[in-house]
Amino acid sequence: MNVQQLKVFLKAAASRTISDAAEELGLKQPTVTFHLKKLEDTLGVELFRKRSGRLRLSEAGEDLLPYARKIAAMMDEAQRLMSEYRDQGRGKLRLGASYTPATYFLPAYLAEFQMKFPLTLPLLTVKQASDVLAMLHRYEVDVAVVSLPDGPYPELHVIKLADDGLKLVLPPRHRLAGRQNVAVSDLADEPFLVHEAGSTSRELAEHWARENGLRWNVRMELGAVETIKEAVKHGMGIGLLPGRSVLREAADGDLAVRELPGKVRPRTISLVYRKEDSLASQASRFIAFMRAKLDV
Repeated sequence: MNVQQLKVFLKAAASRTISDAAEELGLKQPTVTFHLKKLEDTLGVELFRKRSGRLRLSEAGEDLLPYARKIAAMMDEAQRLMSEYRDQGRGKLRLGASYTPATYFLPAYLAEFQMKFPLTLPLLTVKQASDVLAMLHRYEVDVAVVSLPDGPYPELHVIKLADDGLKLVLPPRHRLAGRQNVAVSDLADEPFLVHEAGSTSRELAEHWARENGLRWNVRMELGAVETIKEAVKHGMGIGLLPGRSVLREAADGDLAVRELPGKVRPRTISLVYRKEDSLASQASRFIAFMRAKLDV
């Protein structure tokens, strides 16, 4: 017994003649007869009786009818569900992001992606970039959006989406806030508020200080961009923060934001995924969506 035989049985029960059932199904009459005969042979019972050229259900056929309807309905539902996975993006998108992209870059794109694919459920994990890349290698996420310095990543596809360089961030009343250009030498005695060890921002900040010969005075280590911003506003020190994280404060005059002086290692927000032949369909859709939106 298969689904095609049950569907032919249901149509024959409703049409009452072989020719009508064949026309409804778009099949030839011998094909309909073949399916009905195979179903009867499989079940070992007679399902129809012919009378005056018309089909009448036998007692066994009458009892089979509700089961056939239920099975056919369940198969239709299963096919609809699978088509949602195939064509409409149903399923989970396992996504990792580092803090700056997750907070200041990704939300607008995720909102538009969900409008386009409402059946996709994003599962977003936010950690330091190094931790997110480790999750990617361990197959715990399928795609990542992270802030990364330039560098080789031999086992990963890295697609640059947007610049995300560090900026010098000062309290509005700081002695250097009135200057558009700040020199490295101006920062020699300044207290710095820095990211916790292990973050991309901390790595780049330390690289910048070494490259420019600055022996900086670290007043405090903090674990969150928003905490550093508030501490800078209250005059506790100066910070090196991703430019995207301080756009609003710079526009409102709550912070003075300047270009980082000296030699600066570039950093970009990048879309990252494993180099392998196949990805989950939800991840493939998200990658294609982001590339189209940012023309990369």
